[in-house]
Amino acid sequence: MLKMFLPNEHVQNVFQIRPADLKERGIKAIITDLDNTLVEWDRPNATPKLIEWFKSMQDEGILVTIVSNNNEKRVKAFADPLEIPFIFQARKPMGRAFRKAIKNMNVKKEEAVVIGDQLLTDVLGGNRNQFYTILVVPVAQTDGFITKFNRRVERRIMNFFKRKGLIQWEEEN
Repeated sequence: MLKMFLPNEHVQNVFQIRPADLKERGIKAIITDLDNTLVEWDRPNATPKLIEWFKSMQDEGILVTIVSNNNEKRVKAFADPLEIPFIFQARKPMGRAFRKAIKNMNVKKEEAVVIGDQLLTDVLGGNRNQFYTILVVPVAQTDGFITKFNRRVERRIMNFFKRKGLIQWEEEN
């Protein structure tokens, strides 16, 4: 059961995920979380470095959809200026939003990766739906109310994975 929380890959941040590496593995699409994955949960807009990352994906023909449990106002305000499709109130780890994202991007699940900062939503949801999952270190050290609870549970799971040698995880900041 705990294996459902184990990401296929883990990186410090999204900038370590390069289009060439994704294409080499046959990946054509990214389903990404927003808050604390792409930017801090309380940052309204993309950073210049993130805008460049999105452009590098686009230039290589890799599609991106933001799939967030947050409300429409938050996700729309972030995604619309970037012209990135999004799904809000996704109810991750449930699978409906993931399936909708790949349908909208017209790709197979084997051609998509799920990127996120939470084991209980992003990784579990991606793994339950047979996606390749990439866990990133949260961008911010603070979280919204519900996420604070999730982080406590995640710490216990991560410590188990570390003890078993299944994951090496060092937070920067």
